[in-house]
Amino acid sequence: MDEPRIEREKLEQKILSPCAVLSSCSKGREREEEQCPVRTCFHRDTDRIIHSKAFRRLKHKTQVFLSPEGDHYRTRLTHTLEVSRIARTLSRALDLNEDLTEAIALGHDLGHTPFGHAGERALNAIYPAGFEHNVQSLRVVDRIEKDGRGLNLCYETRMGILTHSGEKQPETLEASVVRLSDRIAYINHDTDDALRAGILTPEDIPGEFQSILGTSYSKRINSVIVDVIKNSRGKNGVSMSPEMYFVMESFHDFMFENVYRNERAKGEERKVQGMLEAIYGSYVSAPEKLEGEYAAIAAEEGVERAVCDYIAGMTDTFAISLFRELFIPGVWSVL
Repeated sequence: MDEPRIEREKLEQKILSPCAVLSSCSKGREREEEQCPVRTCFHRDTDRIIHSKAFRRLKHKTQVFLSPEGDHYRTRLTHTLEVSRIARTLSRALDLNEDLTEAIALGHDLGHTPFGHAGERALNAIYPAGFEHNVQSLRVVDRIEKDGRGLNLCYETRMGILTHSGEKQPETLEASVVRLSDRIAYINHDTDDALRAGILTPEDIPGEFQSILGTSYSKRINSVIVDVIKNSRGKNGVSMSPEMYFVMESFHDFMFENVYRNERAKGEERKVQGMLEAIYGSYVSAPEKLEGEYAAIAAEEGVERAVCDYIAGMTDTFAISLFRELFIPGVWSVL
């Protein structure tokens, strides 16, 4: 009998779409490694991402609402898991490579900052070279994880992570699925969180959206997924119907106007810029405080690059704690 990996690779050749990426045809890793006898190369990428430190930190990183009171609001980790499930559903229905899809989905936000997009905007303003979380996610898996050695992921996984957002377009249908799934997930779960927070009421959501998407979170997700599958099966692409695309774009605009820029939801964001700017300045002026892989990056690529990497990897709670330690006087006693 063949090894489990080889059996799986043969099965992929039989059941996957001609448009899918076969594990046996991967462009490989930057550093060549011996193949695992059990897992395909993309299955192995998924495991490396899940066991990474950056993945574990996602549970304490903001999705949309900063420090919400309540246990049921999304974090960057739960967002990632929801993207993964939507992407795998689409990938399976379209006969694409689920292992590659899952690896990209689980790794797509590893480079996201503390405090969600508020932190991303802050770092982009502070760091001279600019900051984009998709580029940083690739940097995490290539340069920062495993004490600076990186995860040595496959080319297709790395490029899928890079192109889940931004101007560069995906090279594979699996990456296209994740890019679309990310948008489907955040528009719908951010609506759910906004309703839970009282920022939106069901009556605020325009009737034309509800008539096409449905009136609940599960119905909205299902409507979009079914539409994408119906319009993508048998085609060399991943797309929605024109009607669904228009509704999703309109819903996206509605969310920006009523949630993402809502003063009540984003009131605390004004503090994020000052907090991250202060931490950044403190470490740039005293680079000897950097340790481990960040000290190595400072020596090889410059202090500002290392400090940017360090801050991008922080959780919300760690950044607040560090700011307090650096700039808030503590209680002390002469006794």
